[in-house]
Amino acid sequence: MSIQRQLFGTLTDGRKVYAYTLRNENGMTVKILNYGGVLAELRVPDRNGCMTDVIGGYDCLDSYVRGDGYQGALIGRWGNRIARGAFTLEGKAYSLFINNGVNHLHGGEYGFNTKLWDVTEIDGDEPSLVLHILSPDGDEGYPGNLDLTVTYQLTAQNGLSIRYVATTDQTTVLNLTNHTYFNLRGYASGSVHPLILWLDADTYLPTDDTLIPTGELRSVEGTPFDFRTPKTVGQDIGADDVDLKQAGGYDHCLNFRGGATQEPVKRGELYDPESGRVMELFTNQPCVQFYSGNFLTNKEFPFKGGYGQAPQTLLCLETQHMPDSVNHENFTNCVLKPGEVYDFFTEYRFSVK
Repeated sequence: MSIQRQLFGTLTDGRKVYAYTLRNENGMTVKILNYGGVLAELRVPDRNGCMTDVIGGYDCLDSYVRGDGYQGALIGRWGNRIARGAFTLEGKAYSLFINNGVNHLHGGEYGFNTKLWDVTEIDGDEPSLVLHILSPDGDEGYPGNLDLTVTYQLTAQNGLSIRYVATTDQTTVLNLTNHTYFNLRGYASGSVHPLILWLDADTYLPTDDTLIPTGELRSVEGTPFDFRTPKTVGQDIGADDVDLKQAGGYDHCLNFRGGATQEPVKRGELYDPESGRVMELFTNQPCVQFYSGNFLTNKEFPFKGGYGQAPQTLLCLETQHMPDSVNHENFTNCVLKPGEVYDFFTEYRFSVK
């Protein structure tokens, strides 16, 4: 069997949370929780074949329920921020929960990261876990009954793919992503600054001091946000740049050259020279939020094995649409109508060199 299920914990209302471990023929494993669709563990080989867990997360359910940072979770209905938690759709104004300063973040008070998902196991050489949820009309203030399926698959090429498929019975807005934190040296190995990053992104979104996009699509040319030529994460992270200073590092949307694609294409690569691990990023999404883990400071919730949180020891590459695009006509289209299908795909593919 390439899928194993074990009890991970029990919620306060008595519902059981399970951990599903998928394994491929190469020995790569991923552990996924039905709570929040959380990616809780991901073990991949280095150039010597040694397996290491390369993502952040917690040992116990309580930390996922009460901790911050959205460790490994599925994010919805809205990944990233919406200014003042407000938008207008088809002439009607909507108000959302404010949970990030003056803004709405990652779906609100009880986003998809807090839900207990239905699970279907698909065993085989490339095992899959199919998660399903029905988000009712008005959930966290969003319109429409949303039917959402997220499929995780562990491939024979050491890829972890995530496919999001959703439909609605009313016009709504949707921007889904996954919030896994990576460090290719291992989640407990220290700074991400030495990791080498390449991104096929030619513009980025400057933000205000609440990290809401200003509306400008700015060229990365000549800025610290230019990763078109591979460079270390730390090379420019301390640059004298207003956007970096406001966020305490990288926490910005970088827009892929040409925008969304019909089929997934390679859009990024993260490389650790020390271990030899490579993580390629394939997606059909138009953008990626590159977050350098600036706010990993909560000492109350240490990571697995008691490893304490520390800023910029893990990073996120969250494929998505543009944040606050509900309020910017020149941003990516985030509207989903009845009869349409939201269908986006991301794969993190691992190798060594």
